[in-house]
Amino acid sequence: MQDEGQRARRAFWTLWTLVLAAKIALAARLPLFVDEAFYWQEGQHLAWAYSDLPGLTAWLTRLGVELGGTHPLALRAPFLAIGALVPWLLARLAMREYGARDGWRAGTLALLLPLAGTLGLLALPDVPMALATVLCLDAGARLLKRASASASLELAAGLAIGALSHYRFLGVIAVGLAALLMLRDGRRVLRHPWVWAAIATGAAAWTPLVLWNLHNADAGLRFQLLDRHPWAFHPDGALFVLVQAAAVTPLLLAALLVAVRRGAQDAAPVSRYFAALGGLTVFGFFALGFFADNERVSFHWPLPGYLALLPLAPRVLDAWPRTARVATLALAALGLAGALGYHLTAARADLRERLAGTKAYPANFAGWRPLADEVRRTLATLPPGTRVIADNFKVGAQLGFALGDPDIPVLDHPLNHKHGRAPQLRLWGLRADRLPDETPVLLVAGTSDVRLRDLPAYYHALCARLGPLPPPRVLHVDRGEQRFLLFRFDPGAPRAGSCRTPAMAWIDVPAEGGRVPRRFVVRGWAFKDGVGLDRVEVTLDGRVVAQARYGTPDPGPRQRWPFSNDPQHPQVGFQAQVDARRLAPGRHRLGLRLHGRDGSVEPWPEQAIELR
Repeated sequence: MQDEGQRARRAFWTLWTLVLAAKIALAARLPLFVDEAFYWQEGQHLAWAYSDLPGLTAWLTRLGVELGGTHPLALRAPFLAIGALVPWLLARLAMREYGARDGWRAGTLALLLPLAGTLGLLALPDVPMALATVLCLDAGARLLKRASASASLELAAGLAIGALSHYRFLGVIAVGLAALLMLRDGRRVLRHPWVWAAIATGAAAWTPLVLWNLHNADAGLRFQLLDRHPWAFHPDGALFVLVQAAAVTPLLLAALLVAVRRGAQDAAPVSRYFAALGGLTVFGFFALGFFADNERVSFHWPLPGYLALLPLAPRVLDAWPRTARVATLALAALGLAGALGYHLTAARADLRERLAGTKAYPANFAGWRPLADEVRRTLATLPPGTRVIADNFKVGAQLGFALGDPDIPVLDHPLNHKHGRAPQLRLWGLRADRLPDETPVLLVAGTSDVRLRDLPAYYHALCARLGPLPPPRVLHVDRGEQRFLLFRFDPGAPRAGSCRTPAMAWIDVPAEGGRVPRRFVVRGWAFKDGVGLDRVEVTLDGRVVAQARYGTPDPGPRQRWPFSNDPQHPQVGFQAQVDARRLAPGRHRLGLRLHGRDGSVEPWPEQAIELR
């Protein structure tokens, strides 16, 4: 048994080293995720709490950049350290309860579990929340044996860290309390004054968030508990379970679910405690998936439950045939490699471009460095003192990080409200309701987050607020999967008049991903409100291959957007004959170049086709 413990220990530390090295290498190259950029911005405006979260995540980002400079790796460094600590703490906990072999194996499973193994790669609140969960789990296990001052102190630390991490930690507290109440030994624990002192300390840590909500009409609480959730049954919640099978890997998920049953039947109170805490959390989130937010990412929510079940998993796997155990570890390793590989894809432009047009495209990582470079180049051509304004919080935060300016004003945008960031921007005084009259302005808009059907209305809303839009400088990243428009507004520019907008277009034939012969027809529509289009060019892989015949009748766009004021409606259709016989068969990118009557030239996002 001692030899098995030594082998398990070596396996843990070998894997721990490899995983940490991989995460550090990725964290140094991976562009900031949108939320990370906003947490950086919050860290540059230090406060006890914010509209979307308690303060700890922002404080950790500030600590990282203060120590290491404004670089993604420095920002993520505190989270990488915490993420590396969690599996070791879990192994230490399991060793105390179940012996060295099972303890190190539980730690190894924590590393292989994709949700836990990737912790710290991104600067997200789930990282300190995972640490808080393990501290509370360990403290609870110790308290079940003896209500000591040191265990109570550990519980207080865990509760405080969790309270400063995320609203979602309230669920962990509720489940932990329920798990203790379910056990006779747990009820004994709750009668001890040291434990209530720890609980009081944890409760006090919620004070900044409570005060923030009291002073801001409960904006954060309403967003987290009401605004973002439909609280109505939706059957696609069943997909949540399938997503968990992918995120945890199927066999490891099965082992953790079996651990709930076996742990509940165990004679040891600590095993029943782990099973109750893990089972209530995991199955609770499975049920919640049918009623809660299904638009934003939520696959990581049950992680605290999985952490509670991991100490029980080695004994579950011991009861399985060797082939099942090997398959479980192999699938988990592949899952972890896949999660790290996905982030590698997001970090490399050549790999990321291959995902353009698919649901796997990492949009929230993509385009920010090219956008910052383009903004710098554009500002170099504009008068000194030109003010940069972003159209939404994503653009503002990412540009702020790249340009070293956490105070870029942001227009009021639906995305700001959808993600709970509008109140915070208002508190910082960064909501731009209009353009300054005497200062040149560079407005940077990210249109990829606006659905095509909503783009004309979005442009007209900008017109209503800012006046006719000047011809944009268009930046396409990954063949237009990420699209940014840069508008230059000079002092004294007209703020009234007929709305002029960027061009709109659509290719009806061929369809996205369609297979076409070497000579094929391209047909669709295009228009540009306020001025109209002069001509339309067809491109393949960025090169012009045909001049379209523009101006054929197509009443569809005007019927779809009755407010459109292109003077050429309904003559906005186009058709072109493309000869691609000189190109190799296979995958190519079909696009458009739209020439406005005002002299503007705007590329349209490309779509994939297959040449036969």
